[in-house]
Formats: sequence, C-alpha cells, structure tokens
Amino acid sequence: MPRLTAHHARRNALNKAVNDGVWSGSWVAERLGVELVGDDALTGLLGLALRRNPKRAHLLVSNVLGKHVPQAPSVVYGHGFALGRRVRDLLGAEEARTAVVLGYAETATGLGHSVADGLGSAPYLHSTRRAVPGAVPAGGFEESHSHATSHLLLPEDPALLAGDGPLVLVDDEFSTGNTVLNTIRDLHARCPRRRYVVVALVDTRSAADAGRLADFAREIGARVDLVATASGTVRLPEGVLEKGQELVARYESEGAATPGGAAVPAQRADTGARVHPARPHGRITRVDLRWPPGLPDGGRHGFTPAHRTRLEAALPAMAARIAQTLPSDARSVLVLGFEELMYAPLRLARELEQATGVEVRYSTTTRSPVLAVDDPGYAIRTRLVFPAHDDPADGPGERYAYNVAGGGFDAVVAVVDSVADTPELHAPTGLLAQLAAHTPHVTLAAVPSYVPASAHASERPPMLPEPLRGPAFSSYAPDEVGWLLQDLSQVTLEAPTEEREEAIQSGGAHYAESLPVEYQPSERYQELFHAALTASAARIAQAVGAVTELVLAERSPRPVLVSLARAGTPVGVLMRRWARHRHGLDLPHYAVSIVRGRGIDANALRWLAHRHDPRDVVFVDGWTGKGAIARELAQAVRDFEEREGVTGFDPEMAVLADPGSCVRTYGTREDFLIPSACLNSTVSGLISRTVLRADLVGPHDFHGAKFYRELAGADVSNVFLDAVSAQFTDVVDTVDTTVKELLSGDRAPTWAGWAAVERISEEYGIHDVNLVKPGVGETTRVLLRRVPWKILARAEAGADLDHVRLLAQQRGVPVQELDELPYTCVGLIHPKYTRGATGADGRAVAV
Repeated sequence: MPRLTAHHARRNALNKAVNDGVWSGSWVAERLGVELVGDDALTGLLGLALRRNPKRAHLLVSNVLGKHVPQAPSVVYGHGFALGRRVRDLLGAEEARTAVVLGYAETATGLGHSVADGLGSAPYLHSTRRAVPGAVPAGGFEESHSHATSHLLLPEDPALLAGDGPLVLVDDEFSTGNTVLNTIRDLHARCPRRRYVVVALVDTRSAADAGRLADFAREIGARVDLVATASGTVRLPEGVLEKGQELVARYESEGAATPGGAAVPAQRADTGARVHPARPHGRITRVDLRWPPGLPDGGRHGFTPAHRTRLEAALPAMAARIAQTLPSDARSVLVLGFEELMYAPLRLARELEQATGVEVRYSTTTRSPVLAVDDPGYAIRTRLVFPAHDDPADGPGERYAYNVAGGGFDAVVAVVDSVADTPELHAPTGLLAQLAAHTPHVTLAAVPSYVPASAHASERPPMLPEPLRGPAFSSYAPDEVGWLLQDLSQVTLEAPTEEREEAIQSGGAHYAESLPVEYQPSERYQELFHAALTASAARIAQAVGAVTELVLAERSPRPVLVSLARAGTPVGVLMRRWARHRHGLDLPHYAVSIVRGRGIDANALRWLAHRHDPRDVVFVDGWTGKGAIARELAQAVRDFEEREGVTGFDPEMAVLADPGSCVRTYGTREDFLIPSACLNSTVSGLISRTVLRADLVGPHDFHGAKFYRELAGADVSNVFLDAVSAQFTDVVDTVDTTVKELLSGDRAPTWAGWAAVERISEEYGIHDVNLVKPGVGETTRVLLRRVPWKILARAEAGADLDHVRLLAQQRGVPVQELDELPYTCVGLIHPKYTRGATGADGRAVAV
C-alpha cells in the first residue's frame, strides 16, 4: 500500500470540508446574500463561485458535471445516463427511436453525450465555438449570460437536424431559458418539429421564466417538456452584480486572506498580460491511444450509435495503454479533459476507474474565468492559468483548470484533441508545465480531431483505399509503413536503360511512365554494401536521431511521418523506430509518390487530410541533391491548397542528409554514403520507384508501384534497418549534443547545391540542371538507373565512393577527380543522349 505523503494532505483537507458538511456555496452566500432554495439535493449538486463576467457575477458550480470540480467519472456519466433513461421513458420507445440529442458548448458537451447514451439509439450533436474551415454551419445561436456566447452547429450530415422526431436539448443548468429559446427559435424556423425536450442537471428558473417558456411553446405550436435532476431558485438581492464585481476585483488585485484561506490569483507577470513559466517537477510522458481511425472525437460534427459501438469496443485497450503509463504506486489519478472535448476523456476515465484499483477523478479545462478562493465554503479553491493552445478563432487568451492544484493527485492524464496538441500546450507557460508543477506525473493523450468530409473539397472521391502494407505489399512489417499507392505488380513496366533514356531526353516519355530494369548486384558489390553498412550504421543512427528530435521539437509533438517513396521510406521507418525507442511514441508513417514535373499525389494528400491534421504531417526524404524535389514539393503543396481549399501542410521536408543546404530540418549536412542509396528495391522493401501513367492511374487513384516479390532472396531492407536501429542506444548522448547545436545554430537553407549544379552544368556544356545529379546518393542512382556520361569525384573521398568506383568500372564510366567540389561526387547524365552514345554492350562512349 503506498504510504501517505504530504502530497495527499491538501486533498484530504478538501475531502474533510465535504465530510464535515460545509456547503461549497456558503462563502458567496454569506458575502452577497445569494440564496439557493429548492430540492434537498440542490446544494449537493451545486456550489457557488464568483467570476469576471459583466452579465452575471455569480456562477453555479456543478459538483457532478466534471467541468470545474474533479469528480468520480462514474458519478458524472451516471447522472447524464440517468437523465437519458428518463427522457426515453417520457418519449416512449417509438418516439425515442427518432430522437436527436443536442448538447451545449462548452460545459454540457459531455453531459449531452451521456444523455444520448441513456436514450440508447439517438445520434448526438453539440454546438461549438470552434470554426472548422470548410464546414458549413447548419445553424447558430447566442448564449446570453455566458463568458463566450456564439454557438455554431456543424453537423457532417445536415439531415441530422432536418428530421421531424423529438429534439432533446441538453445543458448543465436551466436558469433563464434564454439559451434554449434562442436555439429552438433558430432551428424551428428551419425545420419545425412537433416536440422538444429540455434536459438539465438543475432547473433554477423563476416562475416568470417558466411561464415564458410555456408561452413560447404555444406560440410555435410544439410540445416542450423539461427533465431535470433537481430544481429550485437562485434568489439574488438587489445590487448583487455590482457587489460581486467589486468583490472579484478586490480579491484578484490583493490576493487578500479570507477567514478560511487565501485567494489564489493567477500566476501573472506584472503587466497581467502573460502567464509566468511554471517550474515543473513532475514527469511528462505521452501515450498513443491508438484511437480508432475515422472515429469522431466527439459530437462536434455528429456522433451516431454506430460510432458509440466502435468507441466502446476500443475503450478497454485505450484505458489499458493509459494505465501502463501511470506510476505503479499511484493512488489518485485525475483525467483532465479539454474545453469542449469532454465525452472522450470522460469515457476513458470511467474505463480506467473500472479497470484499475486507483481512485480516478475527472474534470475539464475551461475558457471561463472564475475567482479562486481557498475556503471550504467556496466551490473554486485553486486555479491554474495557461494560454489557449488550439489557435481559437477569437484570438489568444487565458484558459483555466480549477481545483487541480492542491488536489493531491499522483498523476494527471491530460486528454486533448490533435488541434490543441500545439507548441503552446508544451510551452514553459503551457498547461502541461502548469500540471507538472503540481503533480509527480503527467500523461498526455491526444485524440485525432475529426474533420468531416464536407470540410474537404467536393472533388474528393467518396472512398479512397486504405494504405497497402506488408507482407502483401513490401517486405516491411505492416506497422512500419502504409503505402498510399496502388499495386501495379502485374503490369510490365520495365524497359532497357538506354531505351528509357532516349525516350526521356527526346521528350517522348516521362521518366515516371516506365521503370528501369532492376539492377542485380554482383557478389563484390554486395560485399561493398555490407562493408559500408557496418562502417556507417552509427553515423546514420546519429543523423536519424537528430532529425527526429528536430521534428518533435519544432514541427509537431505527435507528427505524422509521410515519406517520399521510395528513397525517403527507409528513413521514415528509422525515424519512427527512433521515436518509439527514445520516447515511446508510435508514430503513423505513410509513403507517398512525388514525381518531378508532375507534383505530389493529390489523392494521397486528400487521404491524409481526411485522416489526420495536415499540420501534423512531416514529409520525409533520404537526402537532398540540388533541391529539385524540395522545390517540387513546395510548389505542389501550394497548388493543392489553392485547388482544394485544404490548408496546413508544411512543404518543408525533413531529411537524413542535406548536402545541398535546401532544408532546415536535417540530421547532417555532410555528403556521405547512405547504404540505402547503394541499391534499388532490395533495400527499399522490394518496392519499385513510383509510376504515373494516364492509362494506369485514373483521376481518383493513387500513383502506382510494383512489389518485386521474386527478389526476396536478395532483399536486405530489414538488414539495413536493423543494423542502424541497433546503434540507437549507443548514440543517444551524441544525438543530444548534436540537437542542441542544431537548435541553437543557423540552419537557414543557402541553396548552395543548386548554385553549384548550375555552374557545373555550364562548365561541362550540359545546359540542363536535371542532368546533373550531385551527391553520393544521386550519383549512385545515375549509375543504377540512367545512362551516365562521367562521374566527378572529390579527390581523396575515400571509402564513401568505393561502390561508385565499382559501378563506374562496370559501366565503363570515367571518374574525374577534382580538388574542389562542393559534393563528395557528382554524376553527369549524357547530354543529348542517343543510342549512339553507348556501345553495343551499353557501356559509355567518350564524346
């Protein structure tokens, strides 16, 4: 049994106040004269607090909503579910089957969802204050007393609000009825219904307000029922708003002591405009929930009974993954949701509560500013302040977590959606740092933000296939990479190298319309590959670690790796392995096609935008030469965004090596031998280079590629990966040093490689930069796939060029050594190629 520490003392004090019968509304009631009169259960459900709000100074704080007050998730879910059962009994089985449930942002999103669960077969939608680009609002309304008022309704299926069955409207409290009136008025004008049911935890309307709702129901000719857990009245003395505002201002400015404790002001700089960095002492980790693909994260765009079935099937495994991250001696765990994201964290918390022996509590962050007073008779005793971290439409501002500090939690599981998994979340002033200052362990779980199909361009086909995976396609393990390609293995696409070269240079064909015959390495060449791998594995591991750490630090804490097939794919697999080895992250990784002169596969981008937040996508390639693909990618992404209206993709690549100085995110800028460049498919999962040909690839198809199953006996794809991965542990310290240097240094691209290629192209009379292939990797490609003219090599390049010299010897290509060369080597493709440029044996002929 874990020993009782001082860390738990605060929570025990809070619990003692409850057990001693101190009502958490007494502090406000005594100072403002506010009275809560009604059912016996009312004071058990509600406390009182004060807030900075020009419309209403007091705040009814629910003890069972899971917003401001940490509560057992079974209690929170149970109250909503029970209300749903009461609604089902009220409507009867027949009408309940046609009902739709609508919840209110932000406080009632989880409550409404729980009510829908209690109803059983009802789809659910909640209003939102988050505008989603491309999503067309089906309605909107105002909330008169809220801190933030405008609500949007963004159902993926507009028919959700167009039926004639009962509409069940769920809010945490029913005070004046104005919010419900605004909603019904807007929706009834669009699509009249015969019946509405209003559901709330508490009904605190005055008699006049209750009569006003009845009058409105008669006016529109519909039946309006009310279901609430408890009812009563809040009696406010004259001048309570001004008095409450004065009290808030005084306590926030002075932090003055109260008879039972002290006000806990926001941690601020002296300007009041910024939040001070926290001093975290707790450990922050991340868990990959493996959220079911395509399952909505909540009801912002609609959540159906079928969605509920999928979620409930996945909950045990997701909760188990969370449990594995918790300290073995944890006694008390808080699952903390994020603003409107209440239901998914609630269900995870409830599953964790049922599956473990620890005490689990649940609450949610909020945008509502409330005064914190450390007194047993006050509902909000502590307040954490941190900046908004989901790029809200109304601009940056403060967000809050109440009653978390001092709660004595051994661990906090922060659950956010991927839109909110931003640098602001991870900043020294951010939520995670604030939590880590008050608990020994913080686990972050990010749920993928669901983007409805309607938010994408209408040209997107209704269905795009799932990625191809090994062993059916490629020799990689299925979790290493998903190929956003179509399998063309049954199509004959190979042509002799010289024939391809002539067709390409004459303009008769594009290089992506056919494939070179796969090079079969000699025994000597294979020995060179293995020797190079042995010599360079640690060097490559260091570069893999460095580029992966840069991506995690600067691009996204939960990136989606998208490698450019095929040279980028082994690097993407290695980056994924590093993230798992070093950080326990299970990153998604896909391979897509990009073709010089034709751009990136637009259908692959559509698929990615539908399944992931484009802002998390990081394009990965093996190395840069002169930067042609970097430029191609940037232009292709710009064109795609303009054409499709989907934004967020960052076109800058992450590469293992950047000798051309074309990108900011790289592991090294040295031009050295990467053994995966030595071979073709046999070091790339047995996959060909990609194919784009009009008769094979339609407008709604992925680009194609072949799987050379017949070459399995020569496959060294996993030999390469395993040799590099085996070095990870040994290079950790070196990687840390390298990353610190990279982060503090100037990594701005100079495009020196492009300038060098232009100079070489002119000096050798080529006059076409596309025929100049700089760097070890590109030179190797020239020798394996194209018709080389000559090789330029830096004098004393050493073993990095052993394989190049061997290939050049085999193809009769001269190697010219130069003292000053910006790359280790440069391959020159024969300009003005005709078959007369080679002899009958395919060897180069001097010109």
